[in-house]
Amino acid sequence: MLAACLIVAAAYLIGSVSFAVVVSKAFGLPDPHEYGSGNPGATNVLRTGNKAAALLTLAGDGIKGFLVVFATRAIAPLVGAPDWVVPLAAVTVFVGHLYPIYHRFSGGKGVATAAGIVFAFYWPLALALTVIWLTIAFGFKISSLAALITATLLPLGMFYQFGNALVSWAMLMIAALIFWRHRINIRQLLAGKERVIGR
Repeated sequence: MLAACLIVAAAYLIGSVSFAVVVSKAFGLPDPHEYGSGNPGATNVLRTGNKAAALLTLAGDGIKGFLVVFATRAIAPLVGAPDWVVPLAAVTVFVGHLYPIYHRFSGGKGVATAAGIVFAFYWPLALALTVIWLTIAFGFKISSLAALITATLLPLGMFYQFGNALVSWAMLMIAALIFWRHRINIRQLLAGKERVIGR
């Protein structure tokens, strides 16, 4: 149990690293909490016009989700941690991204981190969802719409692949949190006032 607690705590602390903030500081850009949507994520960083910074933010947030799940799957059996620690670590790294302890619990909306997590569990589904996200995001120029549609498909795909497993329920929880973090965007979408990518 101690090993499980340490893994979960480490997952949260890793998830709390906001690459939007880290990359913005490295590039001399403003704090992403202070412009645009106020969301520390790749889409908001892109509003500065710095595509390299936005891409690095996207990659960093995705890689941390992937690495936590990948490492937990490798380490858990070695330290005698129970099977449930892997899906729990996935949820915890995601929660760390949404509510980071290093940034006064003001984090991103989790799409890139969720993608990294899914790539670690089942890359074919992650790849399919990425294609869907890209098609919608750059077809309609609305990142939130793409996020909400892929979040809807995520647990469906996991339940189809893994059945009634803990990992499927973990992905359902992550999808629900994505919807919660996009609640303002949902209202703006319904009102026809949602921001488009790059503005």
